[in-house]
Amino acid sequence: MNGTIWKLAAKKPVLQRRQSILEAVRRFFIDRDFLAVETPNRVPAPAPETHIDIFPCRGWFLHPSPEICMKRLLAAGYEKVFQICKCYREGERGTRHLTEFTLLEWYRAGADYTMLMTDCEELFLETARSLNSARNLVYQGHEVDLSPPWERLTVEEAFRRHAAVSAEEALSGDRFEEILVDRIEPHLGFGKPTFLCDYPLPLASLARTKRDHPSVAERFELYLFGMELANGFSELTDADEQRYRFQRAIDERSRWGKPALPLPEPFLEDLTRMPESAGIALGLDRLVMVLTDSSKIDQVVAFTPEML
Repeated sequence: MNGTIWKLAAKKPVLQRRQSILEAVRRFFIDRDFLAVETPNRVPAPAPETHIDIFPCRGWFLHPSPEICMKRLLAAGYEKVFQICKCYREGERGTRHLTEFTLLEWYRAGADYTMLMTDCEELFLETARSLNSARNLVYQGHEVDLSPPWERLTVEEAFRRHAAVSAEEALSGDRFEEILVDRIEPHLGFGKPTFLCDYPLPLASLARTKRDHPSVAERFELYLFGMELANGFSELTDADEQRYRFQRAIDERSRWGKPALPLPEPFLEDLTRMPESAGIALGLDRLVMVLTDSSKIDQVVAFTPEML
């Protein structure tokens, strides 16, 4: 048996458990009257973001997320939608990263980011129960209690606790991501899962400004065992502001020498009809890692790029 065949054979128990996890996730949303949708993987213009590099594909792009199309469904009157799909990001490879990965996204009309946090608490607890797992989840020797409520920690407070500088100082010195990854993330999601919330407005991207705190956005990231699993927010529905943010990201990409990206004009047009809503992207490969106690993302997918 050659090396690749041996690796494939050894993965069978984890892939069987992965199937059960994905079935439980689908059942969770269908039981709550979400509509399962499929949108194209190849698009003419994804949402421009400074630090996400996109695979070109015959003049278009492989999507890094289905969010543009799913938000257009909200604008068309859909109230609750979800999707499990493959997404693509160039240059992302590591023990927790793949250039082609599986993403779960769901969107709610008439909701804000706090409702998504409740969704996460219920989704993880129900998925664990369906696998006959206890509320206390053990991963790589660490334990976390999945019973709600989970910790809600603002970015400002996280920097006060774990960093030598404030979030504002980290941003002004262009060190926010570096400090977040090195100093803060390793402390998050132990004992209880952590919602790291209320990101500084320059990192809002597609999130709306917090109404009672205009220097931050209604955005959170979910952490378990020091690993980010999800990114959710109350949606920005101001098309002019969104165009401005996209253009700022395009300009920033240009300064970094990254390829230019076009503006997603149909999305910006439809955004004027989008209701107040909230949406979230959750990395299913990482969820499977946690629920199967797997230390590397390679262990929870059938094929890695190196095996092809």
